Amino acid sequence: MSLPTLPQIEAAAQVVYREFQATPQYRWALLSQRLGTDCWVKHENHTPVGAFKIRGGLTYFDQLKQRGALPRAVISATRGNHGQSMGWAARAHGIPCSIVVPRGNSVEKNAAMRALGVSLIEFGSDFQEAREHAIGLAAQTGAHMVPSFHPDLLRGVSTYWWELFKAVPQLDVVYVPIGQGSGACSAIAAKLALGHKAKIVGVVSLHATTYADSLAAGRVVEAPVTTQLADGMACRVADQAALDLMAPHIDHIVKVSDAEVAQAMRDLYTDTHNVAEGAGAASFAAAMQERRQLKGLCVGTTISGGNVDATVLAKLLQH
Repeated sequence: MSLPTLPQIEAAAQVVYREFQATPQYRWALLSQRLGTDCWVKHENHTPVGAFKIRGGLTYFDQLKQRGALPRAVISATRGNHGQSMGWAARAHGIPCSIVVPRGNSVEKNAAMRALGVSLIEFGSDFQEAREHAIGLAAQTGAHMVPSFHPDLLRGVSTYWWELFKAVPQLDVVYVPIGQGSGACSAIAAKLALGHKAKIVGVVSLHATTYADSLAAGRVVEAPVTTQLADGMACRVADQAALDLMAPHIDHIVKVSDAEVAQAMRDLYTDTHNVAEGAGAASFAAAMQERRQLKGLCVGTTISGGNVDATVLAKLLQH
């Protein structure tokens, strides 16, 4: 598998911009003061589904259409944002969409998917079990199984990093959350396509370390998932294709605890009045963990999603 090229990313941007315009990136003064250096935030919480994943869904379905291969039905698995992406894009093409989520998934993410016309199926105790069930259902029903990691998803997701790198050419380092790997690989693609100088630092949950363990070992290493807050990073088994693309280009990996993520969610709300979900705050949490090494550097972070249940956010802000 290869990374998207600059012409492919630019073409993907035109597909994305049919639905919404480029999201903003701001240098927030209070966040910069807190971090001790210039801190930029890419606001993917401002897309129509509140997360970056919609970009990949749009380009995935566009590529199916260009190949004359639009299916009669699609199915996929998610903890929420990928499912909203699929629901949005499938609805635009008039294709029925089923999404498998693990039991106990975010109530509000589930509601958002249903509002987009998704048929929601609850199965399993984690994302991996939900994913395996979706694959089985696809085989039984003939529905097209949309993976969580695929070159046609990367085309779209790369547009968000392409926007940031073009807007802030002085960035020295960016912190990228890793769930199934599309965000990190897309950041790498955009950096290489533009010839940008920024180092790319991967961020995983301390309670879901398959990507950190796998990159260290040079092979897929399954790791237990115990995060209670960063559901968008709650991956038990890394994707080998994603590892292959990341390994030569990730500067290093930072592991953030749920406590650090919770503090970052509070900091982002206090300093910017933007809501970040757990995985969406992980980027800033990692920068804060490494703030002593960042003095004098221009730092890029992302609120990759803002879809956190109101009850969770309220409890967290009262802490």
